[in-house]
Amino acid sequence: MARKLSVEDLQILKKLAPELLDTSCTHSGHEFRSVLPPVSQHFSQSSADFRERLVKLSDEELDYLIRLIFEGMESLHCVKKEHVDTLVEIVGMRISKVKAAELLELYKFAGD
Repeated sequence: MARKLSVEDLQILKKLAPELLDTSCTHSGHEFRSVLPPVSQHFSQSSADFRERLVKLSDEELDYLIRLIFEGMESLHCVKKEHVDTLVEIVGMRISKVKAAELLELYKFAGD
């Protein structure tokens, strides 16, 4: 799953976490390799905060992240469980209930 973030990924990450100054994880010393885990683990203070960050995304940006998850290029495993639930809820409202159900199944299959 390790990948180098694209320009689009970095723009989305910056939109979700405008307070981000450096794309390096202070815990590992490496560049972030995904978008959602750092937002969940390092920037969001609560599920409500995570929700507020996600609703800033356009439907196209949200759909892009969901596609990356299904392609195995974006991790859900490192996203806090309560934030996964929030993501699934938002996907169900804005993208598709089917995609939301598939996303939840993928998360359960991979193990939480």
